[in-house]
Amino acid sequence: MRRSAGRNVSFLSVIAVVGSLGAAGPAAAGPAAPVPKSPVAVGYGGAVSSVDADASAAGIEVLRKGGNAVDAAVATAAALGVTEPYSAGVGGGGYLVHYDARTHRVETIDGRETAPRSADSSLFLENGKPIPFDDAVTSGLAVGTPGTPATWQKALDTWGSKPLRQVLEPAERLARDGFVVDETFRSQTADNQKRFADFPATAALFLPGGRPPAVGSVLRNPDLARTYETLGRKGIDELYRGELAQDIVRTVRKPPVDKRSTRVVRPGDLTAKDLKSYRALRQAPTRVGYRGLDVYGMAPSSSGGTSVGEALNILETTDLSTADETQYLHRLIEASRIAFADRGRWVGDPKFEDVPTRELLGQRFADSRACLIKDDAVLTSPLAPGDPRHPTRCATGGTAAPTTYEGENTTHLTTADKWGNVVAYTLTIEQTGGSGITVPGRGFLLNNELTDFSFAPADPAVHDPNLPGPGKRPRSSISPTIVLEHGKPVLALGSPGGATIITTVLQSLTGHLDRGLPLVDAIAAPRASQRNAAATEIEPALWNSPARGRLEALGHVFKQNPEIGAATGVQRLPDGRWLAAAETERRGGGSAMVVRPDGRH
Repeated sequence: MRRSAGRNVSFLSVIAVVGSLGAAGPAAAGPAAPVPKSPVAVGYGGAVSSVDADASAAGIEVLRKGGNAVDAAVATAAALGVTEPYSAGVGGGGYLVHYDARTHRVETIDGRETAPRSADSSLFLENGKPIPFDDAVTSGLAVGTPGTPATWQKALDTWGSKPLRQVLEPAERLARDGFVVDETFRSQTADNQKRFADFPATAALFLPGGRPPAVGSVLRNPDLARTYETLGRKGIDELYRGELAQDIVRTVRKPPVDKRSTRVVRPGDLTAKDLKSYRALRQAPTRVGYRGLDVYGMAPSSSGGTSVGEALNILETTDLSTADETQYLHRLIEASRIAFADRGRWVGDPKFEDVPTRELLGQRFADSRACLIKDDAVLTSPLAPGDPRHPTRCATGGTAAPTTYEGENTTHLTTADKWGNVVAYTLTIEQTGGSGITVPGRGFLLNNELTDFSFAPADPAVHDPNLPGPGKRPRSSISPTIVLEHGKPVLALGSPGGATIITTVLQSLTGHLDRGLPLVDAIAAPRASQRNAAATEIEPALWNSPARGRLEALGHVFKQNPEIGAATGVQRLPDGRWLAAAETERRGGGSAMVVRPDGRH
C-alpha cells in the first residue's frame, strides 16, 4: 500500500515556536485573564485539543499531575460544561473512543441519551401529525436520559487512573471563579435570548440583568460548581438515583416556565426508573482499512463509524493524492452522498434494529456503490440506498430516506498522554442551548437529543430504523475517530456539527492522509458537506473559489453554510512528540496544548 503523504511533517520547525503558546499551568484562584489560544502545539508529555482554552488547560493540568488521557478527557469535558454549556454538559450525552497503548486495542463507550421507557413511535405526534420542530426542541418531550456522567465514570473505571473527584476539580474551580465571556458565547446567548428568558433558572444564569453577558465580562456558575462537587463526593449515582435525579425528573415532567411567558412547553415523561436503568455501553469500534492504515470509529447507535468507513471504502479505489482539487471534491461529495443514502435506511439503535454494521463496512458493498460515481456527472439526491447484505453493482432501486436534522452545536475534544494512550470524545446537548431548560439550582441545561429521532416515517411503506421507542437511543452522526498504523496511533480527531460531523471528519482525514496537508491545515480547509440532499453545503471560501464553477459545470448544486464543524485532533510524530491541532478560525479558533512544548522528555 502507498504510504500516506500526510505522515511527512516538514512544517514542524515553523510551528514549534507557535506550540510554546500552548503551555498552561494550573489555573490561579479567582477569575483570570483569558488563556491564550493557539491552533497548534507540539511537545512531550501528552496533548489536549478542544475548542476552548480554559477547557484544554484543565486537561493539561490533570496530565501534569500524573493523569492519563482518559483522566484528561473527563477533566476537559467537565470544563467544557462550564465554558461551552450550550454545546455540552452533564445534562447531555456523547461517544468516546479510546486507544490503549499497553494492549494496542481500540474500544468505545456509547453514552448516548435514551428515550423514556414510555416512548413509542408516536412520541412527537399530535392528532397523527408531527408537532413543529421548534416546539419539540424547547420542551420536556425532547429530553433524553443524560449519558455524560455515566460515560465519565465508565471511562475512568475502565481506563482511568484518577478518581472522578480529582478530575472534576479544575472544572469545579472554573465554574466557581468564572470565565471570561468571548464573542462566540455572547452571540450564542443572544440567538437564544427569547427562549432562555422563558425559563427563570436559565435566564438567571445566562441573561444577567436580562441581557446576554458582555464580551470581556466574567460569568460564574456557582450552582454547577456545587453540582460537580456533589458528583465528585457522592458519585454519579447522585444524578441517576439521588436528589439530583429527582430534580431532573421534576424539571422534565413540569418544565419551570416563567408565568408571563406565552410559550407552550410540552412536558416530558422521564421517570426515576429511566434514570436508574441507564447504562453507558462499552462496545467494539467500527474498523476499516484505508491506505494501509486502520481507521476506528463509533459503531451504532451512532452512524458516524459506518458512514465515514463506507465513504473511505468507496474512496479507496481512487488515488486522491494525484487528483486535482475539482476531482478530489467531486469524489468526496459523491462518496458522502452515497454513505448518507445508506445510513438513512439501515442505521439505528442496534438494541432495537437489525443493523448490518459488518456489511455496511464491507469493501464488496462499497465497490457496488462506488461504481455509481461518474467523473463527468453528478448523482441525483435523494439517492436510494443499496442493500449491504445483497450488494448489486450500481443498483439504484429502493426508496430514499431523508437525512433527519441534528443540532450543530456539539463539541469535540482529543487527548493523549505520555504513555501513548489516546481519547477522541464528542459530547453534546444537541441544539445550541439544548432544550433551553436549566435544572433549577443545579447550573446545567438539559438536552433535546430526542429530536434526533425521525418524527414520522418518510414513507409508511418503508421501515425507518430511527423512529422513537422505549429506552431507545436516537441515531447520531457523532464520529470520534482514531487511526493506527501497525497497532500504534497515527492521529485522532473529531468534530461537532450535527450531520455535518461525518463529512467534516471524512474531509479532514482525506485532506491529511491523501492530500498531504498538515493536520492543522486539513482541519482549517474550507469544507463541503453533502448529506444526500439536492444541494451540497459549502463554506464561503469554497463558494468564492474557482472550484465552485468547475464543480457546477459537472452538475453540482451548492448553497452557502457560513461555518461547518469545529474539529480538533492529535497526531503522534515520528520523534515521539505529540502534535495537537485545532481550528484556526471557526468558533473563534480552538485551543491546542501540550504538557512540555520545549522539547524536553
